[in-house]
Amino acid sequence: MAWLRSRRLHYFVGGVAILFVLLVALRAAFYFGFSSVTPGAEQSRGVILETLGIGLRFDLRLAILLMLPAMLLAWLPVWNSVRSSLLRWVARIYLVLALAILLLMYILDFGHYAYLGVRLNASALKFIADAGISQQMVWESYPVIWITLGWLATLLVSVWAFVRLEKVTLDKPKTVIPLWSRILGSVVMVILVFLALLGRYTNINLQNPVPLRWSDAFFAGDSELGALGLNPVLFFYDTLSVPQERYDLDQVREHYPTVSRYLGVENPDIEQLTLNREVGVQSHRLDVTQPPNVVFVMLESLGTTAVGAYGNPLNPTPNIDRMAQESWFFRHFYVPVTGTAKTVWASITGIPDVSRSETATRNPLITNQHTLINALEGYNKIYTIGGNSGWANMNALIRQSIDGVKLYEEGGWKAKNVDVWGISDLDLFKETDQILRSLPKDEPFFAYIQTAGNHRPFTIPAENDGFEAIERSLEEVQAAGSRSVAQYNAARLLDFNLGRMIEMAKEGGYFDNTIFVMFGDHNTRIANIDFMKPAFDQLGLESNNVPLLIYAPKLLPPREFDEAVGLADLLPTITSLLGKEYDNRTMGRDVLQPSPEGERVVPVVLREGTFPLIGAVSKDFLLQMNYDGTEPSLHDLNSMTPLDNVAEEHPEEYQRLLPLTRGLYETSRFMMYENVRD
Repeated sequence: MAWLRSRRLHYFVGGVAILFVLLVALRAAFYFGFSSVTPGAEQSRGVILETLGIGLRFDLRLAILLMLPAMLLAWLPVWNSVRSSLLRWVARIYLVLALAILLLMYILDFGHYAYLGVRLNASALKFIADAGISQQMVWESYPVIWITLGWLATLLVSVWAFVRLEKVTLDKPKTVIPLWSRILGSVVMVILVFLALLGRYTNINLQNPVPLRWSDAFFAGDSELGALGLNPVLFFYDTLSVPQERYDLDQVREHYPTVSRYLGVENPDIEQLTLNREVGVQSHRLDVTQPPNVVFVMLESLGTTAVGAYGNPLNPTPNIDRMAQESWFFRHFYVPVTGTAKTVWASITGIPDVSRSETATRNPLITNQHTLINALEGYNKIYTIGGNSGWANMNALIRQSIDGVKLYEEGGWKAKNVDVWGISDLDLFKETDQILRSLPKDEPFFAYIQTAGNHRPFTIPAENDGFEAIERSLEEVQAAGSRSVAQYNAARLLDFNLGRMIEMAKEGGYFDNTIFVMFGDHNTRIANIDFMKPAFDQLGLESNNVPLLIYAPKLLPPREFDEAVGLADLLPTITSLLGKEYDNRTMGRDVLQPSPEGERVVPVVLREGTFPLIGAVSKDFLLQMNYDGTEPSLHDLNSMTPLDNVAEEHPEEYQRLLPLTRGLYETSRFMMYENVRD
């Protein structure tokens, strides 16, 4: 253990300790001076301590990150800050500047929170545009001189601590440490620093080590409590990736008459841009004595191309095919944007995630959304996922938006992980079934089950209740859309597990009174799909076109829907079926209500990125254009040459879809921010 006597190690650990103590003191100042969280008032002492524990892990991460440059200067071979006075001064200047900026950011954070009630984030950069007014407001509102003196005093004390640290570490006489001990010490320190930066010390999935993220601070779903767990410096950095141009208000206003008519706004107001609709109890509500349960099942990477009921010639999904005959079966169902996190967003909020860079779930400024799930008063709310919900910060949306939700995820399951995505879908269904059986029998539940098995690496677990993979030739499965035999069997396994889920629901006694809503989140990479219409491949619609079954044979008679339906329509439809009154703030509409635009139209994004390609799709046509409205073209989905622009052949359809395409896209951008809860 001779490596423990290393003066460089003492310098690094001592520096991290000084910074960590400073950050803890600043966290205490925020808690006692600015936070309105009071133990026992709205949150228990245990929840507050857990939040503070998350915050301390963020503080330790920042302390290590700030100390690493100075440490690297000390650890350079031959020419380093231990031997060179020049590099010693470089390290000192760096630390002084880092401490000065750190303390300044905390001062700004305290003022920002006192003024707006949110921690410092990149949106504060907007004040630079009016620097003169902002400076005057600060001067007239705060004791700037005293704050500056406090900043300087804290900075001097911190610098003095680092000067003393140098003297008792780097200026000590050299200690000879054997090579083997140095190697051992290096390995130990790398592991410890990695764990500290990761911020997680238990239940780490080494195949997919998800670091502690800002969304973890909001585990209780309380914004004020979550603010207590954030580190303002790290949070500010995280929000720098959030685009400052949120939406084009002029375009929203220009298309408001079209969109408000599409949504069925009773009293449109172009000045206020009113989009919400008060929906009363519908005549087509279910005639039941006991409120039905609802189970959303998100089917990972399952597009219509992989499902027999939609035409796949190998019939890989016998359970889905059978249920399709007993369900509300949707022939033309589309997710607005491809990607798991974007589908989770739209299925919960009812608003397409049309973010151009990161997913909306990664934007900490908008994860506290209104959702119609909260209209299900008296329902137990459950969300289960086999892996870590911190991926893409989905847990922030789930916990902040769904009131009273219980989130079950990786680390809380009895089953062991089978791959990077956590436990198997079968184990997820089994343990979710046990959770649902344990709920009070006289209280309904809403459950959201997020599967992940139909995804690379396409793992077939050893324990799978007798499922057997089929060895077909690569040519055969590619002719039916799969890119590999493993992908083909993964879709078969997902279907098998769905069958087991239904069996468990029957055994558990809740099947008869439950509405199962099963939908794909997006299609996966596919090969040949000659069995589908050419438009789906050539126009890229196969990525958005996914299966949807609303399965409740004891409550709903079989029915096939042939018009276009979107993901945002799910919650309004289900909420109306349950006989609830609700305030619909979504882009979705009850599919049992007539559509004001005539044949139903849903928005899609066909190409993501900085310059997206957007569209509006109906049963028979797709109108696509660039995000700025240029180069619009109309395409016949039933044509053998779907790339042809048929705007001249169908001028009425072209004129009908043209304003809807741009209007629904721009309004979705607007809604993502306007749907944030106070």
